[in-house]
Amino acid sequence: MKILSYQPASLYQNGGMGRLLRSLYKGHEKDVTSFYINYSNSPIIKGDINEISITLFPVQRFWMRWKLRTFIRWIREVVFFYYTKHKIKKKAGNLSFDILHVIGQGLFCGILCENNFLLNKKVWTSFHDHYLLCSTFKDTQLLWNCSERRLMISKELGEEYQKVFGFKDFELITDGLTREEISEPKLMGKEMISIYFAGLMHIEYYPLVQVLADSLDFLVDEGYSFEIIFRGTQKMSFLNNRKFNVVYRSNFITDKELKSEIDSADILYLPIKFSEPNFYLYSLSTKMISYLGASGKILFHGPSDSAACNLLRENNAAFCCVSLSTTEMIPVIKETLLGDENICLNAKELVKSNFDLISIQNIFWKNDTI
Repeated sequence: MKILSYQPASLYQNGGMGRLLRSLYKGHEKDVTSFYINYSNSPIIKGDINEISITLFPVQRFWMRWKLRTFIRWIREVVFFYYTKHKIKKKAGNLSFDILHVIGQGLFCGILCENNFLLNKKVWTSFHDHYLLCSTFKDTQLLWNCSERRLMISKELGEEYQKVFGFKDFELITDGLTREEISEPKLMGKEMISIYFAGLMHIEYYPLVQVLADSLDFLVDEGYSFEIIFRGTQKMSFLNNRKFNVVYRSNFITDKELKSEIDSADILYLPIKFSEPNFYLYSLSTKMISYLGASGKILFHGPSDSAACNLLRENNAAFCCVSLSTTEMIPVIKETLLGDENICLNAKELVKSNFDLISIQNIFWKNDTI
């Protein structure tokens, strides 16, 4: 069984999608070819899985300001749309595979399922976010209906799609950890407290980080010392001249190195933006699963009715701040520093029961006939 993994970014790019797919394919790397959309003509990062990319025209350059990037995107997605569709189909037509595993994100996610292009091929689709955030109704409906397997990031998203697109069975496939990746809880440092965030930092998260930063400034005046580490994010000017240390790390690191880095932190910061219900009601952040298995404590910051908050509170697995108020954030941070160590133990039990990687891989590869 040969899989063609079709997604809007490299498997080895920083971010949750790449990590999730690398986890699913672990142990089957030789049976997977990654086919992805390259928006910036960035070089292919070599890994255990062979990757093939399609570079879109016109290319987005790192030096472009947002107005120019927006214009380039419009040209790419409107003027050259059909040209790009032709390039993608032509490239995919030359690849050998039995199953197309589509990630239902991006403007071009449904292209390979149009007009009987995939005769005698099976289609599995992973849905990680609501289509209103990352795709179109038309493409999502096409993928929902033509897929032999629908692999959902959460039960909430699966049930929502059943209402919108019609009842079809779905399976829960998300990120996971092996038992060996679940670390023992550690005692909180008594001097410098390290707070860690890994992943993409969208501008919608800025108000949350601002609240965190203002709260840390307040606590520094009470005698605490903090260092906040951002992995894979851009620099944020509102964090300049703070009373705590700010560290940015942008180089690509392996999953093993990332695990070690996460385990070194005292607090794992998990923000979920308040501004987009279609995200927080249905999506589970892949970084949450990495955090659950880490040595430190999780500080959740986001809506109280989000899928992540519901899960964490039901299992008493994190310390939660559910507002954009420093008045509410400050005591939650103090509780995280001084609070019940059993909450950290509960997080490990949640991983074992809901996010065991071996079980998730067995479900994903259940039709494996290799």
